Amino acid sequence: MLSTSRHAALDRWVDDHFDEQIRMLQDLVRLPCDTPPGDNAPHAERTAQWLESFGLDVERHAVPAQRVQARGLRSITNLIVRRRYGAGGPVIALNAHGDAVPAGEGWSREPYGAQIVDGKLYGRGSAVSKSDFSTYSFALRALESLGLPLCGGVELHFTYDEEYGGELGPGWLLEQGLSRPDLEIGAGFSYQVVTAHNGCLQLEVTVHGVMAHAAIPHSGFDALQASVAILGMLYELNRGLREQRSQVPGIDHPYLNVGTIEGGTNTNVVPGKVVFRLDRRMIPEEDPVRVEAALREGIAQVAARQPGIRVEVRRLLLAHALRPLEGNRELVRALQRNAEQIFGEPIPVTGTPLYTDVRLYSERGVPAAIYGAGPRTVRESNAKRADEHIRLDDLRGATKVVARTLLDLLSAAPGR
Repeated sequence: MLSTSRHAALDRWVDDHFDEQIRMLQDLVRLPCDTPPGDNAPHAERTAQWLESFGLDVERHAVPAQRVQARGLRSITNLIVRRRYGAGGPVIALNAHGDAVPAGEGWSREPYGAQIVDGKLYGRGSAVSKSDFSTYSFALRALESLGLPLCGGVELHFTYDEEYGGELGPGWLLEQGLSRPDLEIGAGFSYQVVTAHNGCLQLEVTVHGVMAHAAIPHSGFDALQASVAILGMLYELNRGLREQRSQVPGIDHPYLNVGTIEGGTNTNVVPGKVVFRLDRRMIPEEDPVRVEAALREGIAQVAARQPGIRVEVRRLLLAHALRPLEGNRELVRALQRNAEQIFGEPIPVTGTPLYTDVRLYSERGVPAAIYGAGPRTVRESNAKRADEHIRLDDLRGATKVVARTLLDLLSAAPGR
C-alpha cells in the first residue's frame, strides 16, 4: 500500500482545485444534453474544450449520422483522453456519460441553472453522470500533479447514449477497436462499490385492430380492448416475479413496467391501433433469451384469443446483467479501502437494480466496478427526478477516492 503522505498530497490537490472542478460541472450542467432528442455533439465539444484547457489531448469520435438517426437520436460524439505511463501496469478506463433524461416537471430550482444551495449543486445530469466527468478529470489531474513514476495508463471515456442503452457510446468505442482497457471504473451514484446489476429488456408492442365508428363498433376490432387483455397478462406476470429472488446483495427480484402507451384517433372512433412499451428488469440469475421468448409467447397467446387482432413485437433494447469478473478484485479492494478512509464509514460491495454502460466493458472481458460521485443511496440525489442534485462534499470525496485508487494501482514498483 502506498504511503499516507502521497494520499494526503492527492487530497490537498483536490481541495486546492475544487472551485475549478465545481465551475466545470456547473458549465456542463448548464448546457442541456437531453435524450430525447439526443443532440449530443455540442455537449461533447464543450467537454472537450474543458479537457484541452487542462492540457489534455482529446480524441473526438463521431458516430455516423445514419446509425445515430436509426436509433432515434440526432448526434453523438464520444471522447477519449489517453495517458500512457511506464510499462507493466494496467490501462484503466474511466467512463461516464453526458446524456441525460429531459428535465420534466416539479423542479424547485432551475433544471439547467447549476445553482448551489446548502452545499448541493442542482441540475439535470448533475448526479447522473456529468458529476463524474469532473470526478474523473480532476482525479487524473491530481494523479499526474505528483510527478511520480507510474506504470500502465489512464483513459477517460466520456460518452453519450447511456439513456438509450450505451451501444453507440462505450459500445461504439469498443466495437470499433478504439480502446481495449485492462480495467474499467464506471460512473457511480452511491457510496457503495457496485460490481453487479440487473439486465434490462425493452419491447415495443403494436396491437393492430380495425377502426370503426363508435355508433357501429361491431364493424371494427378494438385494438385498445385487446391491449387491455395483454396488459392484464403482463401485470399478472409482474406480480409473480416478486417470488423470484436474486442471491446478489442489493438486488431483490425481477420486475416489469409498462412505461408508455398511445393509440386511437378520436373519442367517437373504435381504436384501430395501440402501441405500448414495456421494460423488463432481469436479475443476474435469469437467461435473457428465455425471458424474451416467454414474453413474446405470452403476448401472442393472448392476442390470438382476440378476434380480428394482430400483434407485432419489436425489441428496443437488450442490456445484459453485470456480473463480477475475476480480475476486478484489486480494483474493488482499492476503491473500498480508499472510500472508507475518505468517508469514515464502512463501504459495502454490492449490486444494484439499475443497469449501466459498465456491462458493455464486462461483456468484452474487461473487469470493472461502478464508483463515482453520489450520495449514500441513489434515491437521495433525485437522479432522473425533479431537483436532481449532487452534494459537493460527496463530489470532493469521490474525486479523492478515485485519485487514490489510480495511484495505488499505477504506482511504479518502488513506491508500493
